[in-house]
Amino acid sequence: MSDILKQIDDVLEARKSDSPDSSYVASLYDKGIEKILKKVAEESAETVMAAKDLEHSNGAKKDQEHLVYEIADLWFHTMVLLASQNLSSNDVTTELQRRFGLSGHDEKASRSE
Repeated sequence: MSDILKQIDDVLEARKSDSPDSSYVASLYDKGIEKILKKVAEESAETVMAAKDLEHSNGAKKDQEHLVYEIADLWFHTMVLLASQNLSSNDVTTELQRRFGLSGHDEKASRSE
């Protein structure tokens, strides 16, 4: 799984030097952080709606596929956000690895101290 994330990270980094006319990602970078944040918010909302649709359909295959599609969009745009801030998926997976095996309650409590 991390291979595809690394490949996406590499493409996102390369798009920083591309013309906004030649690349969707370059156009997001060119429009700035506000546009990127709006895309993340939009994709988050679409993910929530897809999850609600799936819940109401009792697990219909097409609704499962739609949820996966929307989460892929959300992950992608979140990765664009990371790249725009000179971060990568590796930064997130490292944090997830740090948390692995911790109680969620303990992890949350450690942040509020």
